[in-house]
Amino acid sequence: MNINLSAVFGATGQLAAQLPNFRHRDQQQLMAERIAAVMATGGVLICEAGTGTGKTFAYLVPALLSQRKVLISTGTRNLQDQLFHRDLPLIRTALKRPVTVALLKGRANYLCRLRLAQIQESLALLPSELQQQLTLVRNWAQTTQRGDIAELPLPEDAPIWLEVTSTTENCLGQDCREWQHCHLMAARREAQIAEIVVVNHHLLCADLALKDEGLGEILPGANCFVIDEAHQLPETASTFFGLSLSSRQLLDLATDSEFAFYQSAKGLSELPKQTKALEKATRHVRLSLGETERRAPWRELAKEAGVKRALNALERKLQTFVEALKVLAGRSKELDVCQARALDLLARLRILLAKEPPNAVRWFETLGRTGFRFNQTPLSVADVFRKQIGQSGTAWIFTSATLAVGDNFDHFSHQLGIERALTARWDSPFDYSKQALWFVPRGLPQPSEPEYNQRVIALAQEIISYSRGRAFLLFTSHRALREIAAGLEGKIDYPLLIQGTAPRAELLKRFRQLGNAVLLGTSSFWEGVDVRGEALSCVLIDRLPFASPSDPVLAARIDALRQRGGNPFTDYQLPQAVIALKQGAGRLIRDSADRGVLVVCDPRLLSKPYGHTFLASLPPMARTRHIEDVRAFFGGGA
Repeated sequence: MNINLSAVFGATGQLAAQLPNFRHRDQQQLMAERIAAVMATGGVLICEAGTGTGKTFAYLVPALLSQRKVLISTGTRNLQDQLFHRDLPLIRTALKRPVTVALLKGRANYLCRLRLAQIQESLALLPSELQQQLTLVRNWAQTTQRGDIAELPLPEDAPIWLEVTSTTENCLGQDCREWQHCHLMAARREAQIAEIVVVNHHLLCADLALKDEGLGEILPGANCFVIDEAHQLPETASTFFGLSLSSRQLLDLATDSEFAFYQSAKGLSELPKQTKALEKATRHVRLSLGETERRAPWRELAKEAGVKRALNALERKLQTFVEALKVLAGRSKELDVCQARALDLLARLRILLAKEPPNAVRWFETLGRTGFRFNQTPLSVADVFRKQIGQSGTAWIFTSATLAVGDNFDHFSHQLGIERALTARWDSPFDYSKQALWFVPRGLPQPSEPEYNQRVIALAQEIISYSRGRAFLLFTSHRALREIAAGLEGKIDYPLLIQGTAPRAELLKRFRQLGNAVLLGTSSFWEGVDVRGEALSCVLIDRLPFASPSDPVLAARIDALRQRGGNPFTDYQLPQAVIALKQGAGRLIRDSADRGVLVVCDPRLLSKPYGHTFLASLPPMARTRHIEDVRAFFGGGA
């Protein structure tokens, strides 16, 4: 790629000439040059770019100039939409490069015309909320070109989406009467011919899985891969390459089978009777797991005779259900698909009931009072990625604001089995020493002490009075969030927004609009949140974000590391916590004009030997342990 990138990124370059708010940053240009070099020759680059570097443009410009087939994978659907609808058109216009681009999401993001038609047949039986949402969807379906559910202003978790989108299990494929008009297939066809395709990590993993099995690809065969928000990829891959079985899958199978039966085989078998038996067996499994919400290793179930009996009964009922569907083979494509789904779920259940493999961990979780999910998660995904990354002639770029621990990328590269890679870090162009103050209070007890949360409540009250609201309070557990939220109710003079009381997007919208609110959230608010300006002027973190050692997947990984002679704390738990803290701290300063205070309540940051590992990874903020400095930073408080 023989291109002078200073002519693009320079103070008088193409981007400055075309984009009114663009400003030159040395870090951005250096990052783009490094990425362009790897795209030209092939190879692997792992790079971290601090907040404000402009890493999106730093990889999009080389991608558009590379003349390669480029696949860009992101962590979230929101970032996918931003890249496709905003960033790529801007860069393409500025560079005057008529490169073809496509956006491809998972099937759950596209309207299924067949399922929309089916649910309308039972409109009168739907709850009023679903009927109202269905009216919106039906009107939108008549005009949408892409069928992307993000076009409609309904929450991502709106119940209607489960009814009008398809799953791998219930899709009829080429046998569907809507096949020629399928929104998902249209998006896949666009991706096949586009020069740049924007996907997400889950789709990337799906493609790698099919490559590994020697089957056809969902995604087009790219020879250049850009993985943004790359720190999320190992966890996404662990989920994808695992195995799961949920009550939702079983109950949906029963519902869809019964619907298909009454459409094309009514009176020909006792399938409705077997449907009710399967539903009853599924609900009995949930009852046997107890009323409280649980997340625990599978081996705990071996001690519970009632659960074992319920699981064995579920296996028998599912087998009987399969036999009932076999009797109806060939009656309709819908029933044949239901039979294939039933066989798949039966196979999953039998795997889960068999001996646990040494390279995976089995665990279960209960979801509310009616749901459950059984899981088998690989302890490592390194082997899957090792086969694909670094193949001759391909270019792989992994980037994020949080990949390194200090200056070291070993934790990330080991998770993905990357053995040879170039690495680079660029610090944020923001002046953290002037824009931000980092505060660790004196005198707080250890987080394990019973009075810890009460002390955090008192501290939060004081700091919120100085910051005049405008704060994120980030927690490592829902229990701590609930206790501190209750302690702050009625004690502060600013609006309190609490995770779980409204959808995430709605809470963030209200936080920005109010301008003086206090938002309390757990893990989903630690990253992917961009609030610029004075509305967010303080981030308070209650504890260092070590994952709970009681988590079954973490516990199994710790055991595996220990058996191999490694140190689970320094090799895995500490790096994971450092990256999580970097994400949380990164919410504070999002623009060159932002100012704010980062409060880390946990005294272990300064009292434990591992504290320096966290400190070496945080931006170079001014530091204090005096609450008076916080008050002065905010101009004396209210």
